[in-house]
Amino acid sequence: MQYISQIAFLLIASVAGYFIYQRVSRIRKNIFLGKPAGRTDNKSERWKTMLLVAFGQKKMFKKIIPAFLHMLIYVGFIVINLEVLEFIIDGLTGTHRIFAKPLGSIYSILINVFEFLAIGVLFSCIVFLIRRNVLKVKRFGGDEMKKWPTMDANLILVIEIVLMFAILTMNATDMLIQGKDDHYPVTGEFFFSSFLIPLFEGMSVSSLIIVERFAWWFHIIGILGFSVYVTYSKHLHIAMAFPNTFYSNLFAKGKIENMPVVTNEVKMMLGMPAEGSGDAPAEVGRFGAKDVNDLSWVNIMNAYSCTECGRCTSQCPANLTGKKLSPRKIMMDTRDRAEEVGASIAKGGKGLEDGKSLLGDFITKEEINACTSCNACVEACPINIDPLSIILEMRRFSAMEESSSPASWNSMFQNVETSFSPWKFAPTDRFKWADELKEEE
Repeated sequence: MQYISQIAFLLIASVAGYFIYQRVSRIRKNIFLGKPAGRTDNKSERWKTMLLVAFGQKKMFKKIIPAFLHMLIYVGFIVINLEVLEFIIDGLTGTHRIFAKPLGSIYSILINVFEFLAIGVLFSCIVFLIRRNVLKVKRFGGDEMKKWPTMDANLILVIEIVLMFAILTMNATDMLIQGKDDHYPVTGEFFFSSFLIPLFEGMSVSSLIIVERFAWWFHIIGILGFSVYVTYSKHLHIAMAFPNTFYSNLFAKGKIENMPVVTNEVKMMLGMPAEGSGDAPAEVGRFGAKDVNDLSWVNIMNAYSCTECGRCTSQCPANLTGKKLSPRKIMMDTRDRAEEVGASIAKGGKGLEDGKSLLGDFITKEEINACTSCNACVEACPINIDPLSIILEMRRFSAMEESSSPASWNSMFQNVETSFSPWKFAPTDRFKWADELKEEE
């Protein structure tokens, strides 16, 4: 029976590992549908940013209550996984609580710490469910959050609650079995799970073992299943937050990057040395972005890292005034389009030639034109996602490839080109107002 259990565990773990590998490979290919982006500079600053923002959750604490609850889940997730390591070793070797004897009394202390964190996770998940479904916090709503996104958020919270109860049930029944079966080492009392003992008192040892084994298998299969599911969920940010913050933009938020090809062309027209080699500039395939392949791979990684928390949209002045723009929707749409294209390519389909595009079929011009370029969304994001860079690239395409910017914008563009200012008067007349002041003196 023991060997069957080990084989079953190895088989389940291998299947989960295979699906995770396949999914991670697909996500990686989808991200690299984007163009190259130079984000390998200043590595010391990038490591610092990742440690402070992703690991230290620096930006989360702008909102204390959700930050504290999220911290409980975050710390619990990391620390409780140390116990999962014991689960894996026990599953592969057929042992039970393999660290109990080597660690002695320390083991009981560690399990009590794990249980304390499990209670913290339980509490936080329940509060988050109440915030989402009873209090209906505004930033969790929106047209883009209907159906699957809302169900996904609730489903993850419920799964975490059930998994924590599985740990407590396993520990409670384990304490009752200790001393009655040689396979179960005596570990001492576990404080929080001891409150569940009355539920199982009076059961036979064989029944207790069944309940304990069921809870053990339920938890480990749940963890493995959760690991697969996360790669399809917004909770992919658990892993993606780290590379996303590492490769995030280190420049001041008000700095908008110029298009190198256009910059070089202007410099050549002015007789200034262009950047790079002296060779003639390569022909530009497209100005701005119409589809995901026109964006950088960092933009698409941002989309996969999105937590759908809504902090960006709740701070967006355009959204607050009733306009259709939602920075969160921009990121979700970019991810959905990358998924659609990637799935099509994987099946030998049309891929990017399917007659659709990110701009038009997923994101409308009304949305991108509503953006004030204020960077409020970038500042609000807890993991340094940059919706503005995607919006700007699509606006560049709209203006430079389609000439479909609003009429007032086109007038301004023409004035800048001919008069070097947004206003329609000759540069020679620019200081006439000053001459008038002199006359008055």
